[in-house]
Amino acid sequence: MGEDDFSLTRSLEEIKKGIGDQSLLVANTTVLDGRQVEPNQLRAVCVTVPFLAEKRLVIIQGLLGRLEPEDKPRRQKKPSRPGESEYKLFADCLGRIPDSTVVVLIEGKIKGNNPLLKQLSPKAEVRSFPVLKDDRLRQWIRQEVVGQGASISPEAVDLLAKLVGGNLWIMTSEISKLALFATGRRIEVGDIKALVSSAQETSVFAMVDAILDSKADSAEQLLVQLLERGASPAYLLVMISRQARLIVLARELRRRRKTEAEIQDRLGLNSEFALRKTLSQAQRYPLGRLREVYNKLLETDLSIKTGRFDGELALNLLIAELCQRQIAE
Repeated sequence: MGEDDFSLTRSLEEIKKGIGDQSLLVANTTVLDGRQVEPNQLRAVCVTVPFLAEKRLVIIQGLLGRLEPEDKPRRQKKPSRPGESEYKLFADCLGRIPDSTVVVLIEGKIKGNNPLLKQLSPKAEVRSFPVLKDDRLRQWIRQEVVGQGASISPEAVDLLAKLVGGNLWIMTSEISKLALFATGRRIEVGDIKALVSSAQETSVFAMVDAILDSKADSAEQLLVQLLERGASPAYLLVMISRQARLIVLARELRRRRKTEAEIQDRLGLNSEFALRKTLSQAQRYPLGRLREVYNKLLETDLSIKTGRFDGELALNLLIAELCQRQIAE
């Protein structure tokens, strides 16, 4: 769980690789929307016997977030609500999982007092993925560079961290370019100044604009360009989803009359350009359109993870569906 969706996605891939025969895993993987799933449905999925394999994988997205405790003013009596005991049903279900089933809960930022998290923590492995900053980000950069068979100077690490920040999707793409460019020698500051730019991030912003404006031709052209530059479908889906989430959050923070500095800190944006672009999008697009896009993104993510479509085809279908119409707020 956490806001670093790159590390979260990489960790999920490691879990998949450790389960067994990957050719059989597709048929033994179920992805559930935690915002909608019912305890009986989850129980039935978890006790299903694997097909021609020893293990099956169940991925649940958003269940902990659904059960987050509501903030309430001081001296106010806690209201009763249906979800208060709901977590106990899920906790009981998840506490009776057979050894043949591996369950992974995927979440964003979750509070420490989340009732289901507190119930499951003693029995589960909890992995946290906060956005990396400062020394932890520089350490990650050094490890990723070595993992890609290259080396880098301390000064180059500092500059790369400053220019790209904690978005590891962009960071790993930039490191790949730098490692190839500096083949046979150490990556230096000059290499970063020559290669690292916000061009890819700018193209993602433009594609989000085209999708939200229902401009299919522009969105499809930008998708092709990004794929040709080496951006993976998984990276693009995460970036589009992330931007849609940031736009919705920026709208809410503006409604609450937060300052730009407070909004930037809450969104975790290091780039002034990214902040300006997000604020502009939050002002331009109606909430109904943003919700439609975000829900379609979740459906596309599920279709890829369940093996229904490959990443590139799923993105093309997503753009085609979203650009067919534009709903009003």
